[in-house]
Amino acid sequence: MSVLQRDPQDMLRVLDEGGEPVGEVPDLSDDELVTMYREMYLARHFDTRAVSLQRQGRMGTYPPLSGQEGAQIGSAFALDEEDWLFPSYREHGAALHRGLPLKRTLLYWMGHEKGNRIPDDVNMFPVAVPIATQVLHATGAAWAKKLQDEDAAVMCYFGDGATSEGDFHEGLNFAGVFDTPNVFFCNNNQWAISVPRERQTASATIAQKATAYGFEGVQVDGMDPLAVYAATRAAVEKAKNPEEGERRPTLIEAVQYRFGAHTTADDPTVYRDTDEVEEWKKKDPIPRLEKFLRNTGRLDDETVEAIESSVKDEVAEAIEAAESEPRPEPSEMFSDVFAEQTPEIRAQAEAFAEMYERHGDEGFLRE
Repeated sequence: MSVLQRDPQDMLRVLDEGGEPVGEVPDLSDDELVTMYREMYLARHFDTRAVSLQRQGRMGTYPPLSGQEGAQIGSAFALDEEDWLFPSYREHGAALHRGLPLKRTLLYWMGHEKGNRIPDDVNMFPVAVPIATQVLHATGAAWAKKLQDEDAAVMCYFGDGATSEGDFHEGLNFAGVFDTPNVFFCNNNQWAISVPRERQTASATIAQKATAYGFEGVQVDGMDPLAVYAATRAAVEKAKNPEEGERRPTLIEAVQYRFGAHTTADDPTVYRDTDEVEEWKKKDPIPRLEKFLRNTGRLDDETVEAIESSVKDEVAEAIEAAESEPRPEPSEMFSDVFAEQTPEIRAQAEAFAEMYERHGDEGFLRE
């Protein structure tokens, strides 16, 4: 059975929870596998530090990613240099792999719009906070790539909650009709803020929704980075070079769990059972991959210690660099809404400037 041509309810796995192979291990070099582990570890450490920064009042609201490192790094690893990535707002790890500096991610959540300006050499679109809007953008971009006969796939990330939005259905329907080189990657982390997966859809899987749009859907163990890589790599190759009779788009449902809050403004203990969280932590993608790499002689204590040390230094340097930037002026919130300010935005900016002149910072702070 091929990676993609399978029943959507037949979840793809490569490693079990103990790191033992239960499927075909992808053809990755030893260095690539260790790099994948390092980037997952880096994403976890960055996440821990970012939450701490927010709790200390050094950063604004932040969406934690812990638990989703396997899905993010595994999928981003499968992209070629010419491919494009369209994130939602939680893809800090995937963005890191594609070349977005950690400093930029920190700046964005600190309120600097320039943190959302993607470097010219990084094939990635900015963070999308509105739910599912990036699906339409990614579909349009993929259609453009096809019309221009460019050899590139376009991968779009979104959560299980996004599948309840009209933009999701319109984007996938368009992709199916026009056979665009899209990889639609659903991070099914079980909760859309406080709404559980079972309240999103009555479908047995999210992957099977692809059938209605005329292309393949595959469900993968999102806590298994090698399975995620295998599914995404097959989807990317099909998007660019489909076999006769194959459709280019693919919907990947990565079944996983976010260990922390939806954002740091959220209290998940109100709606989630602690026992549920602990059960999912037994599937943690980082020790799962580490056990596999140790068992196969690719990783040892010395290498792990070196990775831990370098990761801590890298994150610390990124935080120092981000915090050395002057805080943005409040008026900057109007600067990047449009390329050129509309009359409405200009009027709002002028009204704000007048109020700020009259009341200063104190007028906008709560006791």
